Formats: sequence, structure tokens, C-alpha cells
Amino acid sequence: MNNWKTLDSNYVYKTPFGNLRKDECELPDGQIIENYYVNEYADWVNAIVVTEEKKIVLVRQYRYAAQDFFLEIPAGKPEENETFENAIVRELREETGFISEEKPILLGEFYVNPATQTNKVITFLVVDAYKAFDQELDPTEFIDVYLIDLNDIEAMIATGEINQLFTVSAYYMAKSHLLVKEKI
Repeated sequence: MNNWKTLDSNYVYKTPFGNLRKDECELPDGQIIENYYVNEYADWVNAIVVTEEKKIVLVRQYRYAAQDFFLEIPAGKPEENETFENAIVRELREETGFISEEKPILLGEFYVNPATQTNKVITFLVVDAYKAFDQELDPTEFIDVYLIDLNDIEAMIATGEINQLFTVSAYYMAKSHLLVKEKI
């Protein structure tokens, strides 16, 4: 199998939130797709955060595109020249006021939707977190913080109370790490 070839590429628009690019592509068999749209977004970070009391730190916020409120794990974009690890530590402190003396555990880097998007999500596990600060929210952020018992998360996923994919996948990636930690 061969790669697709880009024959032409133009931006439909560029914004601080992301860009939309229209490409003309040639498939391996010679077919031409004249209007293939690619969303260029920045990579972001997120983390399953577990407190010393075995509670998971979630944030609840309104998501305009879905027109609803969602329980999610803390997340955000790295700032200029910031490592992914430093970005999640900063985002966690700003969104929730929680920190940890433990280094974040990298669970993985995953493409969000490689068919039409360029970005990845970098997922961490933060353990032994504790509240040390007040929230430091951006002017457009309205975030409530919830502490959910670790044993309640799967039931909340099963009932749809937690229905944001990146939160669900991060929890299941972190689960094996958490089980090993419990046995020690």
C-alpha cells in the first residue's frame, strides 16, 4: 500500500483554536479527491488524577458544541515551549488547585482522529494528589471540581454520567497502574 499524494493544499481559515485546510489528494490507484478537509489542532494533555484518599479529580464544564455539561478529567494545551508533563501539572493546578509530589506517569500519546485531524492527546496518571491552591481559571473558563470515589467511576461510565471519550479511555488506561499500586 502506498501513501496518498498531496497535489494542492489551501487554508479555508486559520484561527487561534485551529485551522481548516482543503487538500487535493491522489490515491494510490490514481483516483483524485478534490476536497479533502483537514482540521489542524494543537496537541493537548489530560490526566487521571487520584488523591491520597483514592478519589478521582474531575472537572465539570459546559461544552458548547454538544450543548451540555460534562464530567471530565483535567486537560489543556501546552503553552509555548512547555513540555507535555509540565503542561499537565500546570493545567491541573490552574483548573483544580490540586498538585502532587509524584511525577506524572505517561500513559500514552494517541491521535484523536487521524482521518481528519492532526492532533494528539497525551494522557497521564497523577497519583497522591492534594489540594494546595485555589483555581486560576482563564476568563472564558467556568469549571466546577468534583472528587469521585475511585470505586464509583465504572458505574458512572456504564450509566452515561461520564460520557466523554478521553475521560473514559484515560480511566481504563490508568486502571492497571492503579491496581498494581494497590497491591504494593
